[in-house]
Amino acid sequence: MRFALIGAGVIGAVHARLLEALGDEAVLVAVVDKDLDRAGKLVSQYGGRAYPTPAAAYAAEEIDAVGICLPSALHADVAVEALHAGKHVVVEKPVDISLAAADRLIDAQRETGLTVAVISQRRFQPPVAQIRAAIDNGALGRVTSGIAESAFFRPQSYYDGDDWRGTLAVDGGGALMNQGIHALDLLVWMLGRPIRVSAQTGRLAHEGIEVEDLAGASIVFESGAIGLMLASTAAYPGRPVRLTIHGDQGTAVLDDDQLAYFAAADAAAPEAPALEGPDGWGPTELAHLAQYRDFIAAVREGRPPAVTLEAGRRSLATVLAVYESARSGQPVELKED
Repeated sequence: MRFALIGAGVIGAVHARLLEALGDEAVLVAVVDKDLDRAGKLVSQYGGRAYPTPAAAYAAEEIDAVGICLPSALHADVAVEALHAGKHVVVEKPVDISLAAADRLIDAQRETGLTVAVISQRRFQPPVAQIRAAIDNGALGRVTSGIAESAFFRPQSYYDGDDWRGTLAVDGGGALMNQGIHALDLLVWMLGRPIRVSAQTGRLAHEGIEVEDLAGASIVFESGAIGLMLASTAAYPGRPVRLTIHGDQGTAVLDDDQLAYFAAADAAAPEAPALEGPDGWGPTELAHLAQYRDFIAAVREGRPPAVTLEAGRRSLATVLAVYESARSGQPVELKED
């Protein structure tokens, strides 16, 4: 499958490395960035040609799919442009920073019938798959609660390094929108449709930013289950994502990319799937690679990808409800997806 990458920054380089690791499954034919020197550096390492705009790349190259690796507020518009140019799309998380933007993209996907996947690679990690399988096969019984903890650390230099980081207009949010959304997505994937959010946010450890570096939320789900979410970029030195799922027949805990605890009244832990990839790659990298493989298979098989636009929208809606609740000091009801 012939790919173009749109955005040659840090995450663009990650995607270029993923495409290289796919071997015969994919080839990078174009890198798009308004900074042609930056695009050229990726091209020199991973192949393809550099272009200043998506339109220039689409006019010059045969491209099957694009990976969108731009600041968050640019995701939907660039993805819509790609769809109307006949390209399938992989878009980084979050899907965008507003529900209106996400809905424009959903409308374009339905209009064109092309495939769009939202990056949420943690769903592909073997211990996460084990927990989801335990829910699906009833090993945990009725799921009653969940706790997701994304206690990361980002130095001040992280926000100072790019003028768009930490801005409401482009970044759209902070510790929850851009780091904790991975853990939040897992919580929502495990517990179902959120219906009510009560939350608080803070900016405690960073200066010169418009967004939160700490968020805490209580989430009520349609099933009656209750979830707790903590997202931080102010937790030195930073800890791996921790996810706990409780049911009335069992409990499962993800910690440090491992199934750290599993207990069920009448079942053992499901078997962990194996992920293939280059030697030395870590669990998150292998999961990222697995999501790309799922996307390629979805295109070829004419099926939805494992992480759909609708799933990305649900996670975004929950993030925005957290922010609204924190601003208003009141619980926020989520509408139907």
